[in-house]
Amino acid sequence: MYTPLAGKSVLFLLCTFITSGLCSATRAVAQTPAHWKVHDMRRPRPVLVTPGKQSLPISPPSDAIVLFDGKDLSQWRSAESEPPRWIIRDGYMESVPDSGYLYTVQSFGDAQLHVEWAAPTPVKGDGQGRGNSGVFLMGAYEVQVLDSYKNDTYPDGQAASIYGQHPPLVNVALPPGQWQSYDIVFRRPRFNIDGKVVKPARMTVFHNGVLVQDCAELQGPTRWLQHLPYVPHIDKLPLSLQDHGNPVRYRNIWIRELRETIEPGPTTTDDRPVVALPLATLEKYAGRYEVSTGEVYLLKVDDRGILTADFFTAVDLVPHSEKEFSLRWTDGTIFFDLDPQGTPVGLTFDLGGKQRVAKKL
Repeated sequence: MYTPLAGKSVLFLLCTFITSGLCSATRAVAQTPAHWKVHDMRRPRPVLVTPGKQSLPISPPSDAIVLFDGKDLSQWRSAESEPPRWIIRDGYMESVPDSGYLYTVQSFGDAQLHVEWAAPTPVKGDGQGRGNSGVFLMGAYEVQVLDSYKNDTYPDGQAASIYGQHPPLVNVALPPGQWQSYDIVFRRPRFNIDGKVVKPARMTVFHNGVLVQDCAELQGPTRWLQHLPYVPHIDKLPLSLQDHGNPVRYRNIWIRELRETIEPGPTTTDDRPVVALPLATLEKYAGRYEVSTGEVYLLKVDDRGILTADFFTAVDLVPHSEKEFSLRWTDGTIFFDLDPQGTPVGLTFDLGGKQRVAKKL
């Protein structure tokens, strides 16, 4: 189920939608952002798949931030920033009914998140009342936690669904009491200066090692009973775990912050002069060049009058002198070994910090 965005009240959200013109009574009735209604029981159920056996717990990588290692809740707080009331025992923490949501002390945006959880035993309830909890990215975008082992409910609310929006591709839920894993790659929504969403949030989710959400686009914050439009928010917000009144257990929670964007490298320029060699001169370079490993490079002049090298695909060579040629689109250089008459007898191919020496056959 939905939790208010980073502790904000539902009233605040509704007021924001109304005052920003994003929501009105007419549009709320008319607008259907998805093909299926939220929680539609007519929606096809994900196919049951038995996952391969995992060796849990999975150790965090060296750059991960460990949010829970089974020892304490120092990385967590309650909604009121008070010490959390969930209990810890035997290396896991357990939701206590009416104890409230847990929020991370630290805030996150784009991230890779690993969570291990177990539905309670003995089994009590059914549908959404059985082992219900949730993992909320930025406190607003939920991956549902539910005992979905032989437990029917609306598909967009079963385990590993993006709640109210995307059912999992398949159902790989394990029996209650067994430890299960979520591995989530989350990309936050992007907003422009006017607060309009220019790129929706996306999630990729593996449940018990099986892909169940494939770069799914979110239509907005997840919410019980309805679709909500995006509300502009800051780039990093706390992660939260839901108290839904069921004693769901969690352990081994870690997160890796991901780079927000791929930074473009500097615009590279090649200051070496480009020379125009006569076609007759270029023809001297044509032929087969063999590396000591047996690999053979085929050089030829094509119908454009350009010397090319066949490295499994034809690559244009740019002459900087009679001895030095560069690869047109690649940071590689070929240095030719010329005899006294200026005829190539070999070459040295420099690429990726390694050199390959070849003799002309």
